[in-house]
Parts: sequence; structure tokens; C-alpha cells
Amino acid sequence: MKAKSLVYHLGATLLYYKSINDEGVPTMKKHLLTFAATTGFLFTSFAGAASAHENIYTVQAGDTLWKISQVNKISVSDLKAWNNLTSDTIYLNQKLSLLAPHSHETQPAPSPATNNITYTVKAGDTLWGISKQFGTAVTEIKSLNRLTSDIIYVGQNLIVKGTQTAPTISKAQLVIDEAKKYIGTPYLWGGNTPAGFDCSGYTRYVFERVGIAIPRTTATQWSGLKSVASPNPGDMVFFETYAPGPSHVGIYLGDNKFIHASSSGVVISDMATTYWKPRYLGAKTAF
Repeated sequence: MKAKSLVYHLGATLLYYKSINDEGVPTMKKHLLTFAATTGFLFTSFAGAASAHENIYTVQAGDTLWKISQVNKISVSDLKAWNNLTSDTIYLNQKLSLLAPHSHETQPAPSPATNNITYTVKAGDTLWGISKQFGTAVTEIKSLNRLTSDIIYVGQNLIVKGTQTAPTISKAQLVIDEAKKYIGTPYLWGGNTPAGFDCSGYTRYVFERVGIAIPRTTATQWSGLKSVASPNPGDMVFFETYAPGPSHVGIYLGDNKFIHASSSGVVISDMATTYWKPRYLGAKTAF
């Protein structure tokens, strides 16, 4: 039944309320809302009924969340949650949902379970040795893990048996993940192992661990890699420090941060500091 016709049929009741009260229209509205609430109808501006399925209320002059909650028998906290309100402020003609959010969309069926067997690479492991240990083939392990070479690294998680292919991880992300493993490693002039690194020995070691070969020294890395206008995560950033030209290198992480083997060991530094910013030369990529 439309709200307009309902008001018409209730005409005698409304006239009765008006005749016994001298408070005028506000009292008439109050009784009408009370009647509507007890009979299951809700009026919005007295011009339309809210659907029982999509219960929407239009804010009237003088309304508050507390008043609306009392009339409709719901809590203020529910009203705020259902309408994404962060305060008690509402405005004239604002539409408020009086029902909890819901969806008509069919929920997707859960993905079928997989029975993958995984293995974490240890020092001294090779793909051939792992394949023999699990009775599978090197080509199968490479396919399951999207490997393009036989190089693996300590701590790497491999699917050794199963049907689900490992998610693709970018080479840049592999470089960053590998680089962060050595935070705190001490500085060593000429060092190129986790026992101690110099700056270019560190970058070369990290890239080799993920299957990318680069030159050994800062100067040859600068001259042998492709220049980029601005670095992306995983690219190499170069600086002029103790000598003219490229004399220091690190791996860019994003947000002006880079990881490198400094004089105090492998650390993450900010390129925007007063020390590094004026010494920045440029970026190169190995991808």
C-alpha cells in the first residue's frame, strides 16, 4: 500500500488527534510515525513507503541519529556502521539505510584444495639433488616454480610435487627479498660473501643469487648496465663519494630508500638525506 493512500484511510484518526491536541502538526507527525512503526510501515517525508527489503529513511528537519534509532528500534551504533558514518552529524534529505549491508551476489565456490609438497632450499642444495630426494624431475620442479635457470638460493620455497604452479614473482622483488636477508652483514673491503661485503661485492652477490649476472666493481656495473631516467625497485643506484665518478652503489627499494653495504655494514638508507642527495649520479637496471 502506498503511503499516500494509507494517510487517506487514516484520515479520521489524524483528524481526531488534531482535534484533541493543541500542539499542532508536530504532534500529528509524531502519532503517525508511532503508528507506522507499530504497523510495519515507515514514511519518508510522508511521500513513500520504504521497502521491507531495502529500508531507506530520508532525514527530516529536526532529526537526530538518536531520534531515528528510537523510532525504528535500532541502535545509533548500527545506524552509523550501516551508513559508514564517522560522526553523529546528519543533514536534511540524507538517505539512511535501516538495514545491515547485504548482497545478492552468489558467493564464488571455494577453490579446490591442492596437495602441493614444498621444500625450503638449504645450503649445498641443487635442483638435481632435490629432484632425486623427492623422486621427480628437474624440469618438473622448474615448471612448477616458473624457474628459467637452475640457480636456487638458500631459504627459497620450492613446490617439488603438485599441480598448482607457484605464483609469479618479479625478478625485481626476488632481488629485494634477497638483499634484505643480509642486513647487518659487516663491511669488508673487497668482500663478496655473507662473511663481509663491499658495496659492489654485495650487489653482485645478491643479483647472482637470483640468477642475474652483473659485473664485479662499481665502475663496471655503472658502465655495463642499462641507464634509466629514474630508478624502479630492484634497480641499482650510484653515487660519487670518496672519488670522482661512480664510487658507491646500492639497490633501490622504492620511496627514496636503498639498501647497500656501507662502512657500517648492510643497511637501508634514505637517498633524500643531505649526504646522499647531492652525491647521487644516476640509476642502472639489470632487467
